[in-house]
Amino acid sequence: MSERDDGVRVGFRTNTLSDERLQYISQLGVTDVFINPTEPGGGTGGDIFVDESDRTETDRRLPLGPEEVPSVAYLEELVDACAAYDVDLAGIHTLGYNCYGDIKFDREGRDDQIAAITQLLRNMGEAGLPILGYQWNPRGVVPMRTGTVPIRGDAEATSFDIDDVENAGDPALDREYTEDELWENYERFLEEILPVAEEAGVTLALHPIDPPSIETIGGIPRLFRNVESFRRAMETVPSDNHGLKLCLGCFSEMGADVVDVVREFGEAGDITFVHFRDVEGLAESFNETFVDCGNYDELAVMQSLVDSGFAGIVIPDHVPTVRDDTDWGHRGRGFTAGYLRGLARVADD
Repeated sequence: MSERDDGVRVGFRTNTLSDERLQYISQLGVTDVFINPTEPGGGTGGDIFVDESDRTETDRRLPLGPEEVPSVAYLEELVDACAAYDVDLAGIHTLGYNCYGDIKFDREGRDDQIAAITQLLRNMGEAGLPILGYQWNPRGVVPMRTGTVPIRGDAEATSFDIDDVENAGDPALDREYTEDELWENYERFLEEILPVAEEAGVTLALHPIDPPSIETIGGIPRLFRNVESFRRAMETVPSDNHGLKLCLGCFSEMGADVVDVVREFGEAGDITFVHFRDVEGLAESFNETFVDCGNYDELAVMQSLVDSGFAGIVIPDHVPTVRDDTDWGHRGRGFTAGYLRGLARVADD
């Protein structure tokens, strides 16, 4: 049996819950997983991080969209598959843009997407999945990364440079939208969805837009780009079932003091789970890097999580590509998981 405690523990995000993937996760001492949904028919919802490894006879994925909401029985099947390897299915990592794009822009189809998310929350509650991550970002429409760069040992990391952004925009938009309009649409979403989440016992976790700081790309206002926007998100419709998917890499890209960010939201009890990664550079020009490199002091940040009272899951999110690795990054994630487990143990002493 794996060791559970009331402190920081390490998890992964994964597209598959195959036996092979779960066995590997268990071997590393990783105790929790979030499943990434795919679009019905197999699309990735704009996620640039490919995960086609472990497509075996036991491959278990999660198609999700307004017309395909996973049943309670299927979610319970995923929970049981994880439990067989002493791994907890912590929740669904994120909603794809196909699940909220019409809500974000108040387009035709909005009501269908609200109904699907409502049903998803209820099904998750019945199946015992406690967390639903989401982000208010038109992934696949506005670029998240624009290239790759070599880093330590000639590993490869994704990068972004605002000067390389071309042809960004949503072809489905028939007019320009103001930031105020998008805030109104978002707040209406919270008013409708959070009571359902509370009833179901599921916590929603909001992720920053990536890259942050930049006010617009492709004519689309970017709401969750700074610390102030997250204060507003948490205060607009206060709920114990709403928190942050605190992506440390995004706050690092903002140039924020990451220790102060962790302390503020941690002490307020607003951190649901954490993306523990870092970058070199700032929002308009940066690259991802190994967890032991980057802009911030990773031990100081882990210590601030512990000191703020956070007792939950930290995940690597994405990792650099090392030689002979898989598309999911078994080697890169293995290194990162071990490093994070060590940080957590030192910080908790």
